[in-house]
Formats: sequence, structure tokens, C-alpha cells
Amino acid sequence: MSEQPTDPVQAHPRRARTIIALGLGVLVLDLATKILAVRFLEEREPVRVLGGLLYLTLHRNPGAAFSMATSLTWLLSAITLLVAVVIVVASRRIRSLPWAIGLGAILGGALGNLVDRVFREPGGFQGHVVDFLSLLAPDGSVWPVFNVADPAIVGGAILLVLLTVIGVEPDGTRHRSSKAAHEKTAQEKPAPEKTEQGEEA
Repeated sequence: MSEQPTDPVQAHPRRARTIIALGLGVLVLDLATKILAVRFLEEREPVRVLGGLLYLTLHRNPGAAFSMATSLTWLLSAITLLVAVVIVVASRRIRSLPWAIGLGAILGGALGNLVDRVFREPGGFQGHVVDFLSLLAPDGSVWPVFNVADPAIVGGAILLVLLTVIGVEPDGTRHRSSKAAHEKTAQEKPAPEKTEQGEEA
């Protein structure tokens, strides 16, 4: 009979392919929707869909996700590129599927907006990102206008925070708090033996 792996880390496969595949999927979806937005929404009034829950309206955003930090385009581009490189390098050590999903979503969203900053006007890592989704209002007054990449980045980051809070490690293991580990150790510790006089040995 073959021996089963006893190391919990070895029992989880690497998730690099999951991260890359999901990242590419988000990237392709983001770029495709931006191309369609530029093609059909340029110089057009906002399109009301889902009974006004969502509006399709073209905006050019020099800032980060959800129109933040609009005056720091070059810095955001550098940070985005760094994040993408770090995720790709670290992907070979990831064995947790939820971590792979979160990192893949962030990677795809980061690359989607980075492509805009590199290739769209005015270019040179200062290009303006195409945004076209507006919630509840046609002008972004209720919620900043965004694109497919933005919720992928934010959603992936939220997932990673939640995984960290509940103790799920990137290698697929679960980290118990020191208090819980101490309580389990105390429960497993045998009770002290007593002498004939009823005193502890």
C-alpha cells in the first residue's frame, strides 16, 4: 500500500494555474467590456438598465478604483505593476483555493486597469482608465462610476482579509489562535494522579 502524505501542506496542490487562469479571465472580460463601452457609449446619453439600478455611461478616470486618487496616476500605475509582479511570483507558493481566487481576481483587475494606463491617452503610465458602470444614477453621484476590473480588485482584497481573519493560510492550512491552542492542550493533558491519602502525586 502506498503511503499517504502526512504533511497538510503537501496534501494541497499548488494554485498558480488557478491564479493565472482567473486573472486572464478577468483581464479579457474587462478589456472586452471597455472596448464595447468606447464603441457604443462614446458621446451618447447614459443608458438606463435594470429599471434604473444601473446606468451605462462612459467616463475617463485618471485615478484608482472607483475614481480615487485621480492626481496620482503615475504612482498608481507603478503600484499596480508591482502588485501584479508580486502576485505572479508568489502564486507558486499558494495552495489554498480561496486565496487563489482572491489573488486571481486582484491580478486580473490590476492588469485590466494597467493596460488602460499604458495604452490609452495620454499614455506613458498616465493613461485614463475607461469606466462605464454607474449605480442608481447616470452621473456617478450615488456611487463612483467603475468598470469590471474595479469590483474584481476590491472583492479579491476583501476575500483575502476575511481569509486572514478566520485563519486560513495561503498554504491551505488553518491557523488556530494561541488561546484555542492552549485550551486544547489543557483538555488533552491528563489529570494529576492522587496518592492514597487523597493528595496529588
